[in-house]
Amino acid sequence: MQLPDPVTFAIPAFVLLILIETAIGRYAPKKSNYEMHDSAASLLMGLGNFAIGLVNFGIVGAVALWVYQYRLFDIGYHWWAFVLILFAEDFVYYWFHRLSHEHRIWWAAHINHHSSQYYNLTTALRQTWTGAFIGTWIPWLLLSFIGFPLALILFQKGISLVYQFWIHTEAIDRMWKPVEAVMNTPSHHRVHHATNPKYLDANYAGIFIIWDKLFGSFVPEDKAEPCRYGIVKQIASFNPLIIAFHEWVGIFSDLFHAKSFKAAFMYIFGPPGWSEDGSRLTSRMIKERERIRLAGQTADAAD
Repeated sequence: MQLPDPVTFAIPAFVLLILIETAIGRYAPKKSNYEMHDSAASLLMGLGNFAIGLVNFGIVGAVALWVYQYRLFDIGYHWWAFVLILFAEDFVYYWFHRLSHEHRIWWAAHINHHSSQYYNLTTALRQTWTGAFIGTWIPWLLLSFIGFPLALILFQKGISLVYQFWIHTEAIDRMWKPVEAVMNTPSHHRVHHATNPKYLDANYAGIFIIWDKLFGSFVPEDKAEPCRYGIVKQIASFNPLIIAFHEWVGIFSDLFHAKSFKAAFMYIFGPPGWSEDGSRLTSRMIKERERIRLAGQTADAAD
């Protein structure tokens, strides 16, 4: 069965929404902050991701079809299969996304999406160039093994990508409480892109925020602490090559200077920010330092 590509149909809507958001920015800059070079870099990253995806599709598709031969169930294209894949694919996405923040080798492919210090709809286009080469598609093989046809998996991945486009905005405040309770929203995703210590490594959701609430990674947006965007160590560059490869350069540099096999292993598979001499900070260490700092402020206030 052949299913349509949701992304292809959504492209005109993407363009229209970006134009609307830029127009909003002329009258309400705090709701829509654009920088021409930053947006151009995001667009180039998106185009590069699309081109590389075409090259890798044959390999990834072939592996998925091979796994599908050993499927547990014949799910097919029944109406309930579309409901089931909606939640199953989103569950897989959550764990892929979380692992991409917790292990440096996948973070090196994902970091470019977080590298913009601006948060607008063009940020959604800032996609990886290297993820396919290091197997970030592997988690989705679970869906093939369960018995979802490849066309259905690709269709739902497209739906997820389209959904996640519109949540990259500051133009939309908090939404209706039932929506905020279940769905990933601009408010939730702003937290995910923030570098504030309290917001680090949170809200990995694709479509449903329920996974973050279930697995303890949910943090609500705090109006008293506005989100600061980008990455912990800002790269301060609009060059797509630097955006795409700077963390890989960092990994190879660390490996060259590693003093032990354990250190080399950690530089690849450990948490981002880990260092052999402790001179750099992981997100957990940053959050702990912030907790101690706030505790000290509270103690001083009490005195």
